[in-house]
Amino acid sequence: MNEIGIAGIGVYIPLERMNAEEISEKTNGIWSSDAIREKLGIIEKSIPGKNDGTQEMAVRAAEKALDNCDVQPDDIDVVLCMGEEWKEYPLTTSALYIQDKIGAVNAWGIDIQNRCCTTVSAIKIAKDMLIADEDIKVIIVVGGYRNGDFVDYSDKNMSMMYNLSAGAGALILKKGIKKNLLLGSHIIADGSMSRDAGVYFGGINHPISKYNIDEANKSLRLFRPKEMKDRLNEVSMNNWMNCIHKALEKSDLKVKDIDYVAILHIKRSMHDYMLDELGLDKDQSIYLENYGHIGQVDQILSLKLGLEQGKVKEGSNVLMIAAGIGYVWAANVIRWGGK
Repeated sequence: MNEIGIAGIGVYIPLERMNAEEISEKTNGIWSSDAIREKLGIIEKSIPGKNDGTQEMAVRAAEKALDNCDVQPDDIDVVLCMGEEWKEYPLTTSALYIQDKIGAVNAWGIDIQNRCCTTVSAIKIAKDMLIADEDIKVIIVVGGYRNGDFVDYSDKNMSMMYNLSAGAGALILKKGIKKNLLLGSHIIADGSMSRDAGVYFGGINHPISKYNIDEANKSLRLFRPKEMKDRLNEVSMNNWMNCIHKALEKSDLKVKDIDYVAILHIKRSMHDYMLDELGLDKDQSIYLENYGHIGQVDQILSLKLGLEQGKVKEGSNVLMIAAGIGYVWAANVIRWGGK
């Protein structure tokens, strides 16, 4: 009963798109469309439509996950929401909205947040809960993301976030099944960067007022851009690699055993460098250049695309890697397939 597997996957991507040319125009020519495509790795990205609220998109992803597995809504014991805090109504619990809308009448729910690392963190939390509590047999990890709403493209310090897009994902995790097994995971945090980035207006320190409303709506920014970038250059790759090796060690695997990597959307050179460091080729991952960065949904999307494109097969060892501002790095391993 300590075996925990993925019973269902669901992804929702809005139909509306923003392409490299449109992003370039919003930067006032600071970034050319060619540089956005080649350096930042964005051909186009999804952006939310009129009815694509964070919670509502999560409901659609959850429904898709339920549609492709044998789990019924009333089988779900816990709704673990990894969706973002930017949602339809502040101070509402997204997990409970999702619980009601999908008919998970026997579930309780809670929201957790680790920025773009939340899915990988939530998978670890869910696995631990399923092992520790005999009454919990099914957990859905689900959430939506549209933090791109806050991006000011004229802020040249924000180029690392020009890729922020929109969508939602869901994974249904089940105890006692012998397929798509969750193996080891590892997470590293560096709280010295906890306030290096965020939305400047709208909290207790800087409330939104009639005087700052226009600026507030686009106030996701780097508070200490040089310090943050210097610190990331110093520790980020080492922390990522430590997470990967620790997750593999906990899974009784080595780097050579990796068959597919679900990498969040990062600039193209970093994506390629990561694969080179792991001794993998480009066919063992999918670069999300036509989607952008859907925050913590990226790993679920990459897994789903890998399955659709035949890159994830029976017996594949799938490595998920993530990072979130704050700063957090994480990795986990899934062995796909089985009965």
